[in-house]
Amino acid sequence: MTDKSDYRITTAAGAGATDTLSMQTAGAKTKYAVDTSLFDALVDQASGAADSKQPAKTSTRALKQRLLQPDDDDIVFLSDMLDRRLTEGQGEAVVEIGYDVTGADMDLKNDEVGTVTETLTNAAQVPEVNAFVQLLFDSAAPAEDAQEVTYARQLGDAAKTKSRAKNSGAATQTRVLQYLVRRRPANVEEMLELRVAVAGNVDAGKSTMLGVLTRGRLDDGRGKMRVALFRHKHEIESGRTSSVGMEILGFDKINGAPVRHTDARRKVGWDQVCSRSSKMVTFLDLAGHEKYLKTTVFGIAGSAPDYLMLMIAANAGLAGMAKEHLGLALALNIPVFVVITKIDMCPPNVLDTTLKQLTRVLRSSGCRKLPIAVSDRKSVVMAASRFVSQRVCPIFQVSNVTGEGVDSLQTFINILPMSRPVVAATGNVAPADSALPVSEMSSPTSVGDSTTDGEADETLRYDINEIFTVPFVGTVVSGVVSSGRVRLGDTVWLGPDFNGKFTTTTVRGIQRKRADVQTGHRGQSVSLALKKITRAQVRKGMVILGKDEQNTMPHASRTFEAEVVVLYHSTTITMRYQAMVHCGAVRQTARVLSIVPTDSKEDVGQNDTLRTGDRAKVIFQFVRHPEHIAVGSRLIFREGRTKGVGKVLRVLNPAEESQAVHAATKGTMVFNPRTEKMKAEALRHRNASLRGNA
Repeated sequence: MTDKSDYRITTAAGAGATDTLSMQTAGAKTKYAVDTSLFDALVDQASGAADSKQPAKTSTRALKQRLLQPDDDDIVFLSDMLDRRLTEGQGEAVVEIGYDVTGADMDLKNDEVGTVTETLTNAAQVPEVNAFVQLLFDSAAPAEDAQEVTYARQLGDAAKTKSRAKNSGAATQTRVLQYLVRRRPANVEEMLELRVAVAGNVDAGKSTMLGVLTRGRLDDGRGKMRVALFRHKHEIESGRTSSVGMEILGFDKINGAPVRHTDARRKVGWDQVCSRSSKMVTFLDLAGHEKYLKTTVFGIAGSAPDYLMLMIAANAGLAGMAKEHLGLALALNIPVFVVITKIDMCPPNVLDTTLKQLTRVLRSSGCRKLPIAVSDRKSVVMAASRFVSQRVCPIFQVSNVTGEGVDSLQTFINILPMSRPVVAATGNVAPADSALPVSEMSSPTSVGDSTTDGEADETLRYDINEIFTVPFVGTVVSGVVSSGRVRLGDTVWLGPDFNGKFTTTTVRGIQRKRADVQTGHRGQSVSLALKKITRAQVRKGMVILGKDEQNTMPHASRTFEAEVVVLYHSTTITMRYQAMVHCGAVRQTARVLSIVPTDSKEDVGQNDTLRTGDRAKVIFQFVRHPEHIAVGSRLIFREGRTKGVGKVLRVLNPAEESQAVHAATKGTMVFNPRTEKMKAEALRHRNASLRGNA
């Protein structure tokens, strides 16, 4: 089909040919005849250009006509729109049908819904798109209104019940359809992955909730579904998680149905679940007891979760470590949604008190969240589509015994968008919120494969948070690819060790959720098998970095500068103060060498101290050994009930580190790299001898 630009080119060609014809006519006076064949060709071309303007009118067809009476051009138009939306949404999008481009109501009938679904399915099955379409919500479905009114009655809000019942007829006048569109991955490497950390107070039902979601069976009321998630014997005996567990839940490539690795008949391996899934959700089961707080902080900071699912027992409220975990998520800028469990055994007045307390905390100045009660498909889709772009905190009420609310929670997790932004080929950041009406789609633009283009320009950085020894394989590390990509057979840097040095190794195997892959891309959690590396050479917090053209060894430092905010401290923080610093997978004690407050203070003599609420630029020094810290990383430092958050501004070189130590100790202590190296060597030999004696 010829567009306007082609028509302009045709007109220009005709103008040039007219000049040629006039010259030939003038030449006729000099006894030269006019080329009639050229004249006829120009006439035919001009008439063809005029006819080419007629199909261009199809671009102004109403969206309803495209969906109900599609032709080949309409399928191409819709497939281009879906392809662009899927590219922006990193492989998935929520499409809303109900209004035309002008904002007019489409007035869809019951018999037209199937035609719309079939048209979108045909457009999504084009090889360039290769996606499936699933109807999530139909505003004209009477069951949804009934569920919404019933949920309002359960909350005891009579005014809300009357309002929704009164407006239920008006809401059905404009019929809105919302579809989930998701690409079918060609292999496990292209599968979408979402990491959800599960936190909350002790005995909130975290492991039981994950057992119900990943096993597809309800609990017996005594914690039967949580036993399969425990990793240690003492966890089974006490019923409390003490480590960071991991469970998966997949959604298939046909219609987004759940794919679980266990069912009532047989057990399916993780690799088979991955091969059948278009999207994989990884749950990180964290400890809720106070004495395992260090493990929980490491799981939240080191595993790079996309979302945090905060579990609250209906009969206990927001108490204990639930507030601590909520504060950690807010400090690390992780989106949070709340799940209230045990509603089957909680009295209505206690549940109402818990909801009021939770709403008050979420709306406070420290959180600034907008709580939304999720009950039906409409609220599920709305909450998921506006979760990242707006400060929305969905609240679910579920029961692991009766199954109430479990389906809504599962649907919400299925359509959750990717929270990690993707840098497009033009350098812009693609929005994570993909729930936009089709009528708001702009004209197609050229958007390249943003993930691949960005990875090609980035240097590999892989953070190690777990270490294993596999028989007949060797040392295997698990972690997250922070930037770049890692391929099978790549030669990489591994470090830093206790001396701050890096070792060269080769990646001999890559697995993603126990399925063999050839490449690990940015944002994916993969396991790497390292060649000629022993278990004693690797520790948590080390990184794997890509090699540059000059084969220059990376620099590791013990000292870095960060801008911090003290959330709570009973007294004051001064020079040489020591605290546990969590920065990604790095977890080590650090001392304060320098404090430069950024807030104005009247008393100049107090500029080297920090109290609750103060903001300052602080220079930290790791106590034991150097680390490789990425500039811009978020950090958490804590010591007892003292808590603070910050962001890494820069890493100091050896000369700056020596000056910082000299200034902090007022000249009584100078940083000596040789002395620190000797101490590190002695510590390494002592640890090796202890392991040998054991």
